Amino acid sequence: MAMGFTPTVEIYGANGALINPRLMQWKHTDAAGIESDRLELTINIEGLEGLPSLGGKIGLRVGYLESGLVEKGEFVITQRTPYLFPMRLAIVATAAPFSVADQSGYRQRRSASHGPTTLGALFRQLATRHGFSPRVAPALDGISIPHIDQSNETDMGFITRLARRYNAVTKPVNELYVLAESGQVKSLSGQQLPDVRLSITDDNRPSEQAFISARIDEQARAKYQGCRVSWWDAAASRQRVVEVGIAPFKTLRQRSQNADEARAVAEGELRRVGREGLTIAIDCPGNPLLSAEGLLLLDETWPGYMQGRWSIDKVTHSGDPTAGYRSSIMARGLAS
Repeated sequence: MAMGFTPTVEIYGANGALINPRLMQWKHTDAAGIESDRLELTINIEGLEGLPSLGGKIGLRVGYLESGLVEKGEFVITQRTPYLFPMRLAIVATAAPFSVADQSGYRQRRSASHGPTTLGALFRQLATRHGFSPRVAPALDGISIPHIDQSNETDMGFITRLARRYNAVTKPVNELYVLAESGQVKSLSGQQLPDVRLSITDDNRPSEQAFISARIDEQARAKYQGCRVSWWDAAASRQRVVEVGIAPFKTLRQRSQNADEARAVAEGELRRVGREGLTIAIDCPGNPLLSAEGLLLLDETWPGYMQGRWSIDKVTHSGDPTAGYRSSIMARGLAS
């Protein structure tokens, strides 16, 4: 998709006709994991009678006049902050179906025991409880969970913690809640999303509209090539250990229920540590195709040590009269 030159943003839904001509600034934060997408708007309320209502649903489309708008989802208004001088209103909306009453108990902490079950079945049970339509990657659906304890955690905080054991991610999007393999990104309709290609222009200076800045952080840590996970063999009344990979091994503290679960946890952790040492932060011209858990391709115009595919953990799109439309990306390296 070729980008255009004239940034444009459209708010639709509750009070959309009121908000669009008065919009001063906007910011859309798209993050992986339990963190819900967040939309922040600042509008001019000079001469305005009444305010957009709490609980109202609004949607966001963003892009360029020349290439069209991209749908970014729907949000529920959860916070309004009016200011007197200058007369403006700050609006915060979230993608999760929050309400002031929180009738489903989305934010409620619980302690419970689950199992025997599967990862997919448990995810569906908890997501459905809060009014979401669950989507589960086939590779994760049948993972056996003989027993697991939820200890003073919200339902989605608990399922996110559990998903991480298998190198998986959870994500609320509108009325959907998705459980997917990390880095294996599909759209909600099941269509494979293409890598978003990012290039550096020959004249990459801060004064240029196409200016890109980037920073790589490499954590100083042992480079594990293997992983050990223990499990309890009730029949033999002894602890056993599953090893995946080769030395040096990373030993996980938590104990699994059986050998199959231990191997799945070890394989997931080994994939994770293999790429978690490198993270990159990028500020670039606004690109509506960038999304959390999407894949970013830095092409041959980048320095060799930055080239390749990265998994996006978080992207913040923003627009204002001074800076224009920009995207800020946090991503981690993918194992080749």
